[in-house]
Amino acid sequence: MTSDTTVEVLEPQHVSAGELQRILTLQRDTFRQEGFVSAAVRRDRVARVAVTILENIDEIAQTLSLDYGFRPPELTKAFETTAWVPDVQATLASLESWMEPTEIPGGFIQNKPLGVVGVIGAWNFPVILAFEPAMAALAAGNRVMLNFSEFHVRTGHLLAKLFAEAIDESVFAIVTGDLETARSFSELPFDHLFFTGSPGVGRLIAQAAAKNLTPVTLELGGKNPVVVARSADLDLAAHRIAGTRALNSGQICLCPDYVFVPRELKDEFVDRLRAEFSALLPDVLDNPGVVSIVNDRNFQRVTGLVDDAVQQGATSIVVAPEAELASLPDAATRRIAPTILLDVPATARIADEEIFGPVLPIYVYDDVSETIEYVRNRPNPLGAYWYGEDDDEFRAFLDGTTSGGVTRNDGIAHALLPGAPFGGVGNSGSGAYHGKTGFDTFTHRRAVANVTQERGIAEGLNGRALLDEGFLSVIDQTVTDAAASFRQHFV
Repeated sequence: MTSDTTVEVLEPQHVSAGELQRILTLQRDTFRQEGFVSAAVRRDRVARVAVTILENIDEIAQTLSLDYGFRPPELTKAFETTAWVPDVQATLASLESWMEPTEIPGGFIQNKPLGVVGVIGAWNFPVILAFEPAMAALAAGNRVMLNFSEFHVRTGHLLAKLFAEAIDESVFAIVTGDLETARSFSELPFDHLFFTGSPGVGRLIAQAAAKNLTPVTLELGGKNPVVVARSADLDLAAHRIAGTRALNSGQICLCPDYVFVPRELKDEFVDRLRAEFSALLPDVLDNPGVVSIVNDRNFQRVTGLVDDAVQQGATSIVVAPEAELASLPDAATRRIAPTILLDVPATARIADEEIFGPVLPIYVYDDVSETIEYVRNRPNPLGAYWYGEDDDEFRAFLDGTTSGGVTRNDGIAHALLPGAPFGGVGNSGSGAYHGKTGFDTFTHRRAVANVTQERGIAEGLNGRALLDEGFLSVIDQTVTDAAASFRQHFV
């Protein structure tokens, strides 16, 4: 396959609300009939999902490249497999201990599957962002319905075929439909609904789920800030910022969305950033490493953000060979060259809207407190990045800002930490997964009290006990002692 391959865009087919309900009813009925789900059965189900992906990843990657317009199959094979394998392996190794009841004074906490979990994956990395939470839900003993992105029709059909042969739909079912299908999917009365996507769509998902009181986990995005400190290695910072901004042509929720650099280092940093982009992508139009913007609508949206900023006074630096500048951005192949924006006014749309393309605004600061104030006065991002030493300034940034996660001297690494929860906060999401956190997300922790027969709560708070002076004096003394113990903590 070559980078200039032109393929027909397929339109997704509609899946009726009745068909969705049929699958949900099937899964809920079989879940109730099955009862306790052993660790061996859970491992079998998770392993079947994992093996189906891994053993067919070459075909999946080639098919996804067709759906994208062009995405290097090697990128899909590398990123959409290796990133989740360690997490799933660790989950399977710890499954028995996670399933065990937790003993507490007077009883224990039982870890129960929720039932049927709905998963709505994202289009930018449609394998890892759909199947990793699905495998966590299966590990927790649930059944799963997965709504695959309507952007990738060929890939959805391929996956549906592969999984229909690998695992029964009463346990795991893939739905491939249009946008209306996705809306109907979000309105189903799941026991939990997991969504990855934009904050705007996340609001709609939460509203639909709320009608059924369905709990939701929302993995969203946001404008992820980067601060280059004066203590930073500028070469390292430019190299890694360029690499993470260019990853998947910027179509990743953890990409750096804007960079703060010290005012006196701006020109030097921009020069190094341009050099890094040029080294990474010496050409754009025919480069087999360039990922197409996923569709025409998103291509127009990204180029529109740049045009709007330039019209309002920003300076655009397009990093591409001189001979290609007149042809970029290219609507036919949906290729956009790495673009640096300087002097972006606060009124530009790109100052507030998540970019999801290979475009990077640069801002300057004199004191790091300005960067903290800027970030904290905006919606919480999914990630925040700091290049520099672990010093007082970095700690001030950690204390003064809130984000889903933080990585120092690299990009997106916090999402790959073994055993660490991954998720957003506020505008960038609610809830988390990966490792034990993912297992807990799809588990109901039910408290079980073992009470002796001597005296119960009801016997102490009813009838004559409430009129007994000795009983009341004990209560009064308990209240007095508790207040005194808390008062000791006053500052």
